Amino acid sequence: MSDSIDPRSTDKPVERCGECDRETDHYNVFVAPSNEKSVICWECLSRGEKGFNAARGFSRDSRRGVIPR
Repeated sequence: MSDSIDPRSTDKPVERCGECDRETDHYNVFVAPSNEKSVICWECLSRGEKGFNAARGFSRDSRRGVIPR
């Protein structure tokens, strides 16, 4: 039997992120082939998807129309 958590529900249990060691209820659980579970919060996941370790408020000014010269 498998346990499933409805993604629309907001009453997920609080877990500790494996990357930043912060307690959060907004996270994803990844299961490795060796059946090890790793919890990663949304903020660490978004930084990883950018391809570099960016600050939380990072954005490029050129995407807002400001081109530094």
